[in-house]
Amino acid sequence: MSSSPASAVLGLDFGTTNTVAALAQDGQSRLVPLDGPAGASPVFRSALCFWEEGARIAVEAGPWAIAEYLRFPEGSRFIQSFKSVAASPSFEQATIFERRYRFEDLGRTFLRELRRHAQGALDGEVRRVIVGRPVTFAGYRADEALARQRYDAMFAGFDAELHYVYEPLGAAFSFASTLKGAATVLVADFGGGTSDFSLVRIDPAARQRCQPLGAAGIGIAGDRFDHRIVDNLVLPLLGKGGHYRSFDKILEIPAGWFADFGDWSRLALLRNRKTLADLARLARTAVDPVPIGRMIAIIEQELGYRLYDAVGQAKRDLSTAEVARFRFEAPGLVIDEVITRDDFERWIAPDVAAIDTTVTRALASAGLDAAAVDRVFLTGGSSLVPCIRRLFETRFGADRIAGGDELTSIAHGLALIGHDERLSDWAA
Repeated sequence: MSSSPASAVLGLDFGTTNTVAALAQDGQSRLVPLDGPAGASPVFRSALCFWEEGARIAVEAGPWAIAEYLRFPEGSRFIQSFKSVAASPSFEQATIFERRYRFEDLGRTFLRELRRHAQGALDGEVRRVIVGRPVTFAGYRADEALARQRYDAMFAGFDAELHYVYEPLGAAFSFASTLKGAATVLVADFGGGTSDFSLVRIDPAARQRCQPLGAAGIGIAGDRFDHRIVDNLVLPLLGKGGHYRSFDKILEIPAGWFADFGDWSRLALLRNRKTLADLARLARTAVDPVPIGRMIAIIEQELGYRLYDAVGQAKRDLSTAEVARFRFEAPGLVIDEVITRDDFERWIAPDVAAIDTTVTRALASAGLDAAAVDRVFLTGGSSLVPCIRRLFETRFGADRIAGGDELTSIAHGLALIGHDERLSDWAA
């Protein structure tokens, strides 16, 4: 397809981990296939990779960014999950090869590359662009006005009406097409950076098919679950909790050595002469130098992405099995450990409790209790985590739980909302 009709609406689910686009026309929504090294897919990783080519800085996005980074990690700058800093006043810019990029610069670059890989489907005119946004932005002291300003600048390249809709409302609109009767629905959207909850009244026979009732969100989701595995399983294997000798004393290794492992992309900053020299000294004084040697190997070989990729795989395996194997292998480094689902659920228990409290806030915002909810629609990758599903089954009953299209339902619904006569009722 070389162009999209002028009457079309673009729904864009710009996610912390993945981005999905859908085009709607005449009441029908279809996903936009996006080129990747392994073939076309509607799911495009929200990532960028920069590298130098002579005097210019080259860039790729999505799965192409991952492929480029893995091909030459030492000479690349890889960025993902940058949506998580949209509302952060402390984030002003990222310096990449001495060039400064604001959030909106990164966003526009990402969208430009996404459109380039859309096989021409996004080259034509659209009359509206409906962008999903979290109910609550991620980050400490998140500034919603700042996030809106940055989003406006990021999406300004589309020559069309621009509207924002809460992401779970997009999923709700998509789910509405599967219902035959009226229902009050709680939509739970679990992304990479935030978990968002919206209550809607769906009535396929009514003029206003979906009516928003209330919403709440929290900056806890899949990325936090990954970090719990890193903190409880991986970091002890890299020296956390270990000890070193200082003159005649045995002291615990300072926690500051491990702070940057909370975000794998920050590990590249540790690959400098001073830090590696300090780590070499720490290894010489450590009671057990082997874990420090593992940490040095991860930093020297730029293995941060591969490490977190292995963590994510173990997390996904635990969604279908009681026990998962965490295996991470690189030259001179092997980590082979077993994780039980019970361990994982204990590690994330504080996060699940916070999510449960947020669901209560969503119900209160709509003036409803659990008994008034007819159906619960779970979407997003972390909705497959068994203890998350169990939380909703306990509160609402297993017979009221539905799921499906975990990565694409929001984009579908956003595109359809763009055709709704009462679009203003949905806009955030």
